[in-house]
Amino acid sequence: MTALVADRAGVGPAIRTQPMRHPDASDSAVMTRRGWWLVFLGFLIPGSPQVLAGNRKLGRFGLGATILMWTLLVAAILIAMVFRDFYFWLIGVGWLFAAITVLAQGLLIGYAVLWIILGLNTLMLVKLVRIRTASRFGIAALAAALLVVSSGTATWAAGIVGTTRDTLGSVFAASAPPVAPSDGYYNILLLGADSGEGRDSMRFDSISVVSINADTGAVTITGIPRDMPDVPFAPGPMQDLYPEGHYGVADDECGWTSAINQLNTELEICRADEGLYPDAVANGSTPGIEATKDAAEGVLGITIPYYVFIDMDHFAALIDALGGVQITVSERLPKGGGPAYEGQPAEDWAIGWIEEGDQHMTGDTAQWYARSRYTTSDWDRMQRQRQLQEAMLKQFTPENVLTRFQEIAKAGTAVMETDVPQSMMQPFLNLALKARSQEVQKIELNPEGTPLLDGSTIDDMDPDYTAIQELIHEKLHPSAAEDTPAP
Repeated sequence: MTALVADRAGVGPAIRTQPMRHPDASDSAVMTRRGWWLVFLGFLIPGSPQVLAGNRKLGRFGLGATILMWTLLVAAILIAMVFRDFYFWLIGVGWLFAAITVLAQGLLIGYAVLWIILGLNTLMLVKLVRIRTASRFGIAALAAALLVVSSGTATWAAGIVGTTRDTLGSVFAASAPPVAPSDGYYNILLLGADSGEGRDSMRFDSISVVSINADTGAVTITGIPRDMPDVPFAPGPMQDLYPEGHYGVADDECGWTSAINQLNTELEICRADEGLYPDAVANGSTPGIEATKDAAEGVLGITIPYYVFIDMDHFAALIDALGGVQITVSERLPKGGGPAYEGQPAEDWAIGWIEEGDQHMTGDTAQWYARSRYTTSDWDRMQRQRQLQEAMLKQFTPENVLTRFQEIAKAGTAVMETDVPQSMMQPFLNLALKARSQEVQKIELNPEGTPLLDGSTIDDMDPDYTAIQELIHEKLHPSAAEDTPAP
């Protein structure tokens, strides 16, 4: 009789044609199917459960926000894929990139909050007390899981956006203008040393120059021995002091040798009051780094506008953030601080060993691999450091960076200092993509490394810097005759 009266009143057909909004609450099977559908629809199309079965105004707002989110996401992906140069340019414009990322972060957090509201509201619309007992826990658990996935993903993405902005802002100089390539190359001085106590007298344990071909992205890494003596300087304050090459300072604190790695100590302690390189700190560098940069320019005969300092004290954290590195070890190496007296066997002081063969190294092992020198030569150590640099570059895959981004960014901020401006991100990111498919060319300026053009080895006690510059020029700009295929 009730159904008949309802039909006569003109309500029954409307009820039967709107099972989502006006279900038969007494039918647990209908309510159960409706509950599963609402939960799934709420995850796939946020706002749709409210339009179908609840507050239409809230639903329309949710649908509009969802459409806007997908539109912005698709637009960002298309820009990154089709208009890559614009995307990289945007990253390089510090203030604009910061403004966009702040807006994006706010939207993502807003979406996360909205999805929580919509998810909880959907669970209310389900009316768990009306569905089958066996399905109540399943529907509630699914709703909770999907709510965590949707809001958690938005929150995670907001964190990624914020980390990207903060990392770029803290590592790279924001205001410095970009520099054009020199003779077809971007050259960067790469320095490695331990920080911490005694930083003022820190000597660089690793000195190399990364040269990136501005057209092809091909990378050449030139290793400069830390003990390279009597180095010439590019024009500047140090060349004025040492027109015939660096011969060191007669001082008890920093006059040990004329080695290139003594320059940081000399500038930071012995010449701290002389006002050399007065703009260094303001430009994100130090007098000691600038002096070392001028020395590297003088040795190689190239222009080096930028530096990157790797803090070996935090180096292991970056390796671990990358998921470790794959290294082929050619000989057994000890871990530890070295012998207590001359001739002490490594077995007596080693705290562990790095065995021969292929290894997937953790950060701690990789750090010892780069440092170990007491059972091998400095030249071998230089080669291992270059090998490790190459292994790390291989780990910077898009997949690895995406899945480990937070860890990599945190470790990278602690481990690296540089004066590379953010405005250089566009050319450097483009070249990095090109470089991935090419082998890294390595040049080692030591007696066991790369021979000079006449076939002779480099004299580590009295280097021929003119011959070294000719070697570097030939390696970076191979002779046209060598590029011409044989008939």
